[in-house]
Amino acid sequence: MKSYNWRVKISLFINYFVFAILLNSVGTVILQVQNNYGVSESSASVLEGFKDLSIAIVSFFVASFITRIGYKKAMLFALGIVTLACLLMPLVGGFAMSKLLFAAVGTSFALIKVSVYATIGLITNDKKEHASFMSFIESFFMVGILCGYFVFSAFMDDANPESTAWLNVYYLLAGLSFLAFVLLWSTPLDESKVHVEQDKPMDKEFTDMFGLLAQSLVLVFIVSAFFYVLIEQSIMSWLPTYNNKVLRLPTTLSIQMASILAASTAIGRFAAGVVLRKLDWYMVLMACLVAAAVLVLVAIPLASGIDGSKVVGWGDAPLAAFIFPLIGLFLAPIYPAINSAVLSALPPRTHAPMSGLIVVFSALGGTTGSVITGAIFEKFGGEKAFYFSLIPIAILATSLFFFNRLQKKAIKVG
Repeated sequence: MKSYNWRVKISLFINYFVFAILLNSVGTVILQVQNNYGVSESSASVLEGFKDLSIAIVSFFVASFITRIGYKKAMLFALGIVTLACLLMPLVGGFAMSKLLFAAVGTSFALIKVSVYATIGLITNDKKEHASFMSFIESFFMVGILCGYFVFSAFMDDANPESTAWLNVYYLLAGLSFLAFVLLWSTPLDESKVHVEQDKPMDKEFTDMFGLLAQSLVLVFIVSAFFYVLIEQSIMSWLPTYNNKVLRLPTTLSIQMASILAASTAIGRFAAGVVLRKLDWYMVLMACLVAAAVLVLVAIPLASGIDGSKVVGWGDAPLAAFIFPLIGLFLAPIYPAINSAVLSALPPRTHAPMSGLIVVFSALGGTTGSVITGAIFEKFGGEKAFYFSLIPIAILATSLFFFNRLQKKAIKVG
């Protein structure tokens, strides 16, 4: 293990932190474009599509041959794009620029996530270290989301909801992106393990990525990842709007209290890094899904009839605003656990294409969840929109059952 790997790990944490803020600001921006530009709920939901579809498209074409580019170069290019997009956001403004921003963020994150996931295999010694680092970096991602809610709310003006002063937050985010660029640029990364595999034609690499889908274990994993992200993103993207339009909390508080979901998810993933070393992953994840479903059934009815328009701070916020976001505790362990299970079972040279498949189908799941939730929100209201999460929770539990059986068979064969 290289002595400078600690610098690589810090660099990966910072990259993930920056993109956590930008990616998951979509919920805040969905709320703000409704306030500033008179955009409807269903129209605002397309911002998730600009983000996630760009992630899916770029991952689809780049993941199979990103080792030719180099993980470090790909991440530097992504950070450069995001820095420029953040500088343009307050200068141009408007709903169209918001779409372009998330397209740029999505494109960049595709490069970042594939590179980060693949790099983990280069800087960890064994499967346990791989799973542990995966959980910790995903928990740090949630810390970034948590900070993002407070960063954005600091630029809001409740006295003037139509003010566009909140766009100035992007100057700060451009600065963070540039700092991440400098840190990564100055950090060495040994990619020799994957570079030696690059004798085959690029079209063969592209074919090999889809060849992974021929494996039953990978196929069932993809279904699991798709529905997990569908659940997570539909809740995360619409929680600020739910707080504002269902609980009728002030805009700033609606955004801040959505941070409870990020905090609970971060705690859940950090705990998973410890718990999954001792307990069977399948039993832990199934227990988490049952608990998540129970929480939905208990928490959503608490929102009925609440009028939080006179609430001025966290101290007098309704109980419902605190309870439902705790679903993050139970959903948190699922994504890093199944990602690590697949990646650690494959050789390092396949980690980039496998990561590409993870990113593609995760992005499609995120867009699907947000668009469906937005449509239900507009037509039937926020309470029914979040009840919808029970359906994909049931589907995810079913897919994990088959994933577990296939993994056990793979271990016996191996």
